[in-house]
Amino acid sequence: MPNLVGITVNHRSMRGDARRFAALLRDVADGRTANTPARAKAIAGYLETLCDGIHHHHQAEDDVLWPVLEASAGAEVDLRELTEDHRQLDPLLDAIRRDARALAVTPGDRDAAERLAGALGVLRDMLDEHIEDEERTLFPVIHRYVSDADWNKVEAAVRKGGKMGFELPRIERYATAAELAELKRMAGPVLRVLLAATRRGFARREAVIFSA
Repeated sequence: MPNLVGITVNHRSMRGDARRFAALLRDVADGRTANTPARAKAIAGYLETLCDGIHHHHQAEDDVLWPVLEASAGAEVDLRELTEDHRQLDPLLDAIRRDARALAVTPGDRDAAERLAGALGVLRDMLDEHIEDEERTLFPVIHRYVSDADWNKVEAAVRKGGKMGFELPRIERYATAAELAELKRMAGPVLRVLLAATRRGFARREAVIFSA
């Protein structure tokens, strides 16, 4: 049976980041949180990478996972609604990148913060609905029909193109203790080394973005 802990944590990290940045930008737009130039620049950099990661994840699903499911499960799976969700996400991700860059140029612009907060709120809600639907409908199909070898190809495609310094520290943020232990068991000692190497830089950026 394919081990889905990796994709489960990946999904949770996307949803969690959308949720906490939507809340942060709502506070900025409403004047409850000051948006310093350093914070605005760090927000823009983080959101750029987050949007790239979300797009890459969904592209890997379209290009690799969907064909595997269609070949393995056939009529047991209907991917049309999930594929349409992916198409709707791309223009939203573009808008978030654009609005985040604009806010970095003029950190005190409350209207720009309002636009970004609104777009992030839409992203939060879309990801919640899409991922809940995907996990409810596809995870049982993957467990029943997809081989370990085919699932390993899917996970390799998802990992390819990801930014290690961004993706790995988010594992520690969003994985449960049991999930983190399982991921370390699967990856071996290299994961511990890479987490240690990327943890400090990620924490510094977090402090700039989310400090009081």
